[in-house]
Amino acid sequence: MSETLGGDFAHILGRELDALADQVRKYPDDASLWRVEGSILNPAGTLVLHLVGNLSHFVGAVLGGSGYVRDRDAEFQRRDVPRSELLAMIGACKEDVVSTLEALDDGQVTAAYPGQLPPFLTGATTHRFLVHLTGHFQWHKGQVDYHRRILTG
Repeated sequence: MSETLGGDFAHILGRELDALADQVRKYPDDASLWRVEGSILNPAGTLVLHLVGNLSHFVGAVLGGSGYVRDRDAEFQRRDVPRSELLAMIGACKEDVVSTLEALDDGQVTAAYPGQLPPFLTGATTHRFLVHLTGHFQWHKGQVDYHRRILTG
């Protein structure tokens, strides 16, 4: 990995995507990725679709020009996607995100984010938005971990 700000984010998000894939592999079967229980509203499969969609859009498409078209509604509506497909999606996302971020120079990272931002981040630099995306990713990855532990013991 390169010694740039983009390279730093590539390293961190690549590691986090690997950790998400590890969590998915720890589920005993495909069906358990989609179970909800008690106050759990989003099963792990939904969180995976959301995280992959989020990074594929904001990093891959906006920063890297990948052509990815996000369907955020589908991220929360799709069900019963097999584990093998979720893992393939995570792998493709990692490849796209890491290569995109490693290609950014520090000037691009410290400039204004070139895409549409959530209102609370209006005017943010790419750096600030990547910090936000990293925190968002880690929060939901933690939810996946707790979901698995609650449902599988």
